[in-house]
Amino acid sequence: MTKKIPAYLVLKDGTVFEGFGFGSLNTNSGEVVFNTSMTGYQEILTDPSYAGQIVVMTYPHIGNYGINPEDVESRKIYAQGLVVKELSEIYSNHRATLSLDAYLKKEGVPGISGIDTRALVRHIRNKGAMPALLSVGSKQTAKQLIKEANNLPEMKGQNLAKEVSTKGVRRREQGVRRREQGVRQKQRFNVIAYDYGIKLNILRLLEAHGCNVTVVPYDYSADRILKSKTKIDGVFLSNGPGDPAPCFQAIENVKKLIGKKPIFGICLGHQILALALGAKTYKLKFGHHGGNQPVKNLEKETVEITAQNHGFAVDPQTLPHDVKITHIHLNDQTVSGIKHETLPLFSVQYHPEASPGPHDSTYLFHQFVELMKEK
Repeated sequence: MTKKIPAYLVLKDGTVFEGFGFGSLNTNSGEVVFNTSMTGYQEILTDPSYAGQIVVMTYPHIGNYGINPEDVESRKIYAQGLVVKELSEIYSNHRATLSLDAYLKKEGVPGISGIDTRALVRHIRNKGAMPALLSVGSKQTAKQLIKEANNLPEMKGQNLAKEVSTKGVRRREQGVRRREQGVRQKQRFNVIAYDYGIKLNILRLLEAHGCNVTVVPYDYSADRILKSKTKIDGVFLSNGPGDPAPCFQAIENVKKLIGKKPIFGICLGHQILALALGAKTYKLKFGHHGGNQPVKNLEKETVEITAQNHGFAVDPQTLPHDVKITHIHLNDQTVSGIKHETLPLFSVQYHPEASPGPHDSTYLFHQFVELMKEK
């Protein structure tokens, strides 16, 4: 058994959870959210959409299959911290190269275990997602941490997309893994992917469906796309963290592209597209985070089990009359997908690339390809 290190999770409202630390010995701040997935902690930690957040795993036993270099979704951990009921000190998987504890240490991210995660999740559901401090091995008292946590900023109003976005234009090398080879298209399309916090598996699936992808910063000029000497067949708007409303440059660029190029948006990209169309967004009480979120496809009258990670949603009352709601979340009836009735654009609030067991939503990549073929 490793030595027990005292740790605190201190919420902005003064609620304190005391447990045992793992990972890095430091103090981080972020909005506390809970994720209902049973597996996938490595993908969750490295998803840029979790920038600025401390993730609570509702499944009680985490870390038993370790960490491997293939299942990362980006170049580093973006979550500010990890909260679990029980950390597995032993991992067993033929692909694993190190433990979850060692991975967090390497990345400088703190974790806390041994707390009542059910009580924490109930608190978040009742009071809403809120800022908090996760402190491991600190000499500060709980009282001192409460005072510090009380001054933490809210997530609303934060443009985190610009923080996680690529700083320059980069052309993707073809990196389709064996599992995606079966859907690979012969016809190729040139796609610009706006990086608001893009995941690697999105890029792999775009490539697998026949796209030559160029990744650009969140504020890349729409005029450069429209005047490009290379024919651009479509534009992809990626997932990402934070509040979509302050992403003014991104919204303005998308406005210029509407009706000019086929557009496909996911998660934050979905919200930015809705804002560019004239709709509004709002903060959810505790958001949707997990790989078991039920979504109804209103056009097909089918239900998809989806992966989601977002704390904001599109206000359906503000959508233009020519924008149709195509998907709804069955837990709270929030908007999960839209499309324009005449223009070549659509978006979804969930992550069709995540495939949480079933591949219910990968048809959306084919739908994007079909739009580009028609255009």
